[in-house]
Order: sequence, then C-alpha cells, then structure tokens
Amino acid sequence: MKKLSFLFLSLALVAGPAVAQQRPKEERMAWWREARFGMFIHWGVYAVLAGEYDGHTINKAAEWIMNRGKIPVAEYHQVANRFNPVKYDPDAWVRTAKEAGMKYIVITAKHHDGFALFGTRASRWNVVDATPYGRDLLKPLAEACRKYGIKLGFYYSQAQDWNNPGGAASRKLTSEGWANPDSARIDAYTAEHKGHWDPAQTTQTMGEYIDKVAVPEVRELLTNYGDVAVLWWDTPTDMTDEYASKLNALLSLQPNIITNDRLKRPDFPGDYKTPEQKIPNLSELDGKDWETCMTMNGTWGFKASDHNWKTPTTLIHNLVDIASKGGNYLLNVGPTAEGEIPQPSIDALKVIGEWMKTNGEAIYSTKASPLPPLAWGRCTQKMEGSNTILYLSVFDWPADGKLTVPGIKGKVRRATLITWGKKLDYENGADGLVIHVPPTMPDKLATVIKVEVK
Repeated sequence: MKKLSFLFLSLALVAGPAVAQQRPKEERMAWWREARFGMFIHWGVYAVLAGEYDGHTINKAAEWIMNRGKIPVAEYHQVANRFNPVKYDPDAWVRTAKEAGMKYIVITAKHHDGFALFGTRASRWNVVDATPYGRDLLKPLAEACRKYGIKLGFYYSQAQDWNNPGGAASRKLTSEGWANPDSARIDAYTAEHKGHWDPAQTTQTMGEYIDKVAVPEVRELLTNYGDVAVLWWDTPTDMTDEYASKLNALLSLQPNIITNDRLKRPDFPGDYKTPEQKIPNLSELDGKDWETCMTMNGTWGFKASDHNWKTPTTLIHNLVDIASKGGNYLLNVGPTAEGEIPQPSIDALKVIGEWMKTNGEAIYSTKASPLPPLAWGRCTQKMEGSNTILYLSVFDWPADGKLTVPGIKGKVRRATLITWGKKLDYENGADGLVIHVPPTMPDKLATVIKVEVK
C-alpha cells in the first residue's frame, strides 16, 4: 500500500501543472483593467540591420526586414553574429517604464524571424547559442520587473517563423521594390510555397514546427521566468484548431495569465482584443476588453532612419482617449542592437511620467466615459462610495473661461483643478454643467478637472 500511495502521489505531482485550472477571467483581468498603460518592447536580430539591407532602406517596419527583403535563412543567421547588446540594462528599462507610469511590460520573446531572446532547448536560433552575447535576455528583465512591481508579459509569434523549418510565412509575394535580380524567381517560389522564399524554411511541416519548436518554447516561457502576466500571441497564419489547442493547453502552467485574441480561433478567443496602430471609434466598441498597441514613431523594431516621433502631447492625448473608451494603451519602444532604448523614446516617456504623477488618478482604475462626446477633451470615471468621480481631461481650453460639460444628471458636490488642487466654481447652464476655469490653461499637455457627482 505504501508503494501504491507513493505511485499515486508521484503521478499527481507530474500531472499537476497540466491539469491546473486557470482562475476565472474576472479575477485574472482585474489588474489589467486597473493598469491602463503598458510598455511594448520589440527587440531582436533585426535591430542589427536597423532597417537597411543590401544597400537599401526598407519601406516597412524594421522587424519585418527578413521577410520584406527575402533574406535567405543562412544569410540572416550571420546577422546574429553582430547582435551583442553589451549596453543592455534591464533594470534601467523597467525603471523607465515605471517612471512613465506604466504598469506592465510585454517583450518580443520571439518575433516572426523565429529568434528567441531566451535560452531554449527547442532551437539553436536563440540569443544564447547564436550570438556573441551568449546570455538569456529575459531572466534579468523578469527579475527587474519583480523588483519594481511591474507585471511581465511575453509576445510570442506562434505561427509565423521564417527561420525554424515548418513555420508559416506571410503571403506577401513581392520584395517591396528591392533591387533584386532574382525577384522573379523569389515570387514564383513564394507563390508555390505559401509565402516562403528559401527552401530551408520548408524542410519540415508546420505540424512538426508546432510540436518541436512552438509548444516547447512556450512551455519554457511559462515555466522558467516566474509569474507571467500576459501571453501576447501574434499572427494566426496557417493556424488550425489542433495547433491552437496545443498552445492554449500550456496556459494551465500560469493560472493567472491572460492572453490576447491573436490565436484567431473561435474556440480560443483570448481575454481581450488588440487593435493595432489605431484607437477605435465608439461605434466599433462592443463591450469587450481591448488594448491599442502603437509605435512611438513609424516602426516597431529599431530603424535608424525613422525620426518621425510622436510628440508627448500626442501620446498623452492617445492615452487619455483610450482610457476614456475603456481600453489600455500598450506603447512600444524599439531598442538598438547594443541594448539602448532610443533617446527620443526616453525623453517622451519622461514627459508622460511627469504628467502621470499629477494626473494618474484620471487614468488608473477608471472606466469609460458616461458622457456624450466632448469637443474639448475626454472623460473617464470611477466610483467612490455613493459618488461618481468624473475626470475631465481638457485638451482645448475655453477662451471665455467657461467649460460646458453636457450629460451630467446628478448633483455636483465639487469640482477641483487637479494641477493646482484648487476648487472651481460651477453652475447649471442651458447646455449642461458650466465650470468656471482660469483664463490660461494650467497644464498645456492636458489639464484635468475632477468633478464629484452624488
């Protein structure tokens, strides 16, 4: 009986992670709905090329350079010999996110080029085995996130993989205008081979890729780095229910984890939607949780020639707009091959952080606006006891010193200018609540007025 009991205990211990249950969605999503603001990090071998290959600048996002340039697998592997991020300081990265007011980080553990930023046994195409740096990049980042109380998430390209054999590839056939004498041959090959351009990419089936690379790597990510808050799938190219089921089953390794919607299978909808590079209109929202991911310039990965940076004012207005519609803002940085976040990103995040120190209560733990559209700005809300707190973020200051707020039905208890901590006079007007404001805008980025309604 002792031997039999020991056998049952051993089997239970082995089977435990596989049969563990995820917590209810409302529990898992609670922190995310409070966070509202996170950092996306796109980083990999593509940062070495920095948007240029064979004497040409790519005309698309830098992280797609292997695909857009139709770079052969063996040649792209040589690029990894120059990926040596000796200036990588994960502690500084996480501090930058925290000081900007961000509550979580999602990093590209593996993007479409198949390169893993971690040591994996499933493929030698990883930072430990394929680069002179030779060290796992995710472990120190995970440690820094724990140190500063930042949630950690992993982006993982589950389907597209242009290096590990069997991975899917985009159906885009042309080489985006590159001067390539073999472009006709490439186009013919990609048409026949589902978007691939190198025979080395198709020496195995996608089923073999899922079993030998994707599933083992996701298991490693969910096992070796402590608590993982988010698994951010990307692109469902050639995905099937069978493949998705194998990947989704691994989530039991992290009972608190949440995922996005990019498995794109009816049985695996994920926990939230992911509009990319745009903020949805109110008419597009359906009551589901959502997160806009967006670049700070025009590219996700580092591109040396892209200087089209969004201003801090634009980024703050985006954050407020997204929160006013009940969404999250996942704002991207693209570090260099040396491991540095570009200075324009650092500068903008510093400005956002200063604004958030004063006005963060208008973002964190808020819900979508209950008011009709506001011509002068946006509104977020939260409940405090029997009161509703409305946060009015004003982008366009009224020249006459009177801010008209339509749609408020309850009794207003007070209105406060957050920047100065000053109470404001108000009255009911024909078109709504009229708040008397100073003649000049206190915070030129966005001035927040807190209105407490019974």
